[in-house]
Amino acid sequence: MGASVPDSVKRLVDLFDRDRAVYQCTDYKEEQLRAEFLNPFFESLGWDVSNKAGLTEVFKPVIHEESIKVAGATKAPDYTFRIGGRRVFFAEAKKPAVRIADDASPAFQLRRYAWTSKLPVSLLTDFEQFAVYDCRIRPFQTDKPATARTMLLGYTDYLERRDDLAGLFSPDAIQKGALDRYVESTKTKKGTAAVDDAFLAEIEKWRDSLARNIALRNPGLTTRQLNFAVQRTIDRLIFLRICEDRGIEHYQFLQTLMNGERVYPRLVKHFRDADDKYNSGLFYFTPKTARRDMTGGAGHDRNPPGISDRVPSRSEDERAEPPDLLTLDLTIDDKPLKEIIGSLYYPDCPYEFSVLPADILGQVYEQFLGGCPCLS
Repeated sequence: MGASVPDSVKRLVDLFDRDRAVYQCTDYKEEQLRAEFLNPFFESLGWDVSNKAGLTEVFKPVIHEESIKVAGATKAPDYTFRIGGRRVFFAEAKKPAVRIADDASPAFQLRRYAWTSKLPVSLLTDFEQFAVYDCRIRPFQTDKPATARTMLLGYTDYLERRDDLAGLFSPDAIQKGALDRYVESTKTKKGTAAVDDAFLAEIEKWRDSLARNIALRNPGLTTRQLNFAVQRTIDRLIFLRICEDRGIEHYQFLQTLMNGERVYPRLVKHFRDADDKYNSGLFYFTPKTARRDMTGGAGHDRNPPGISDRVPSRSEDERAEPPDLLTLDLTIDDKPLKEIIGSLYYPDCPYEFSVLPADILGQVYEQFLGGCPCLS
């Protein structure tokens, strides 16, 4: 727990936790949330939300529902936070019945406000969750709720992450340049979120679009072959993306494939390289013995000539399944592949792949078994 969590924040967290079902009801209004939870929460960060200091309108640190022009219309973000009369960030409030992590509309609304006002960072919260958005990225109505999101906390995180929140969003920290440094750090952001149901739901969309395209361009495939091709392709992309964030592969090497045409033939080259590099069943295309035959044999074999050919070791040829002789020769259009690859990078993707759990491909496969493509 943070070293200096105010009692007021502990009380807010305990209160929300105790009556969470009540606050999630549609009858619980946003105005009530602001008065009972958000105002005291922001006050705990050091903001004079009700202007107890009696400052003039020009220098009030917090403006409620300030009118701003967005696309010619007058809009009003719920909170405008200011230092010396200068805006530093907006906060948009939603009642807990609105699922801000999954609903794209509130995120788009907040990002439009901040984008128009040239604010680099702004917040979206229903107290149950607290989201930070990089608002330098132009918002589109078709954006996912996770697009440009750099932080997502649950209310139970407010105690453990108290120092992080105060270190970024308190007036004192902002005046010392903390928020400016945070904004600068997000220029090379790779994502922050852990794997969740939203990620698995995203993969479900990839599987559907990929299955349709593979079936269209490769009409001779059986259902079993189609399912195998779709799952293997997605698994390989996720695996290589994880390798990027862990520093094993060059960062964004997959993303470079989006430049130009014939994405899959170029991707196949990376898959073949991975076969040599990782010696993994995921990229098992050619048995080692066949490679030795093609390259002249003993020069690539530490054992006496002929021994490995007769008795292959488990680390080489005795795999749990035969080599993949199907997927490298498939025809796949650029469009679905570019969409999938683009979805693996910030800002479209909020996930930090280096910390994805080791069993993520297992989770993806389990979901796959429950929803194999069925195309007519």
